[in-house]
Amino acid sequence: MAVNVRLSEAEIQRYEQDGLVIPDYRIPEDRLQALRSEVDQLIRRNPDVRPEQLSGAHNPWSQSSRMVGSQLFLDFCHFPEVLDMVEQLIGPDIVLWGSQLFCKPAGDGMAVPWHQDGQYWPLDPLATVTVRLAIDDSLPENGCMRYLPGSHRPRELVRHEMVTERHVALRQQLPSIDESQARDVVLHSGQISLHDVYLVHGSNANRSTLRRSDYAIRYMPASSRYVRDPAFPANAYAARESPLMNYPARPLWLVRGSDRAGNDFATGHGQVATTRS
Repeated sequence: MAVNVRLSEAEIQRYEQDGLVIPDYRIPEDRLQALRSEVDQLIRRNPDVRPEQLSGAHNPWSQSSRMVGSQLFLDFCHFPEVLDMVEQLIGPDIVLWGSQLFCKPAGDGMAVPWHQDGQYWPLDPLATVTVRLAIDDSLPENGCMRYLPGSHRPRELVRHEMVTERHVALRQQLPSIDESQARDVVLHSGQISLHDVYLVHGSNANRSTLRRSDYAIRYMPASSRYVRDPAFPANAYAARESPLMNYPARPLWLVRGSDRAGNDFATGHGQVATTRS
């Protein structure tokens, strides 16, 4: 039986104030263990993809030419306990449009430069809440996410610059960041956080002996439109800098409520990529 899980008023206020909240909640242990085992399987099935860059883990048909995802992750993206909390933040009409597994191996896990997610996403208007599930403990020593509280409040995207360093999980960054106000997002396995699309965040490299595996799920309100036009700025940017993302062909799922923006829920479903790099 589905459990009705709700954010408290204080947690909603924290999300609105800081741009991120860690609810008083953990996913069931049996589901966590199944997902942890599936992480190991995905890494084994995709030896040519860095484990920090397993984009589309929820897509069993492959959203890019580099990996095929998992039905188990797709099922978790429909988990009612998580959707109950997402609904409180973006409303009852919810579209799943993306996910990524950030699995930093012990010893050489890649850093993620300071950035805003929405800089490179084809959504109009731009709106998303990201749910991050800690599959392993996510701690300062193994490169947990860090964020600047309140950086989402101007509701503006700041110009990013390309990263010249190669051993990073993202090729763009904000050029100057005052890290004195940064906070660590410490999550123990089974905990989740939720953060806003405009939030400035990043993470350090993992030089510890502990793996760090977080699963990030992207939900947008169904009042926003996922833009498939290749000329749309976010799609043109991705085609130039990360062509394997293939945003125009990505499948969408209406996971709750009704679509309000005329989104295309047919493209990408059942199409398995045949090329691998």
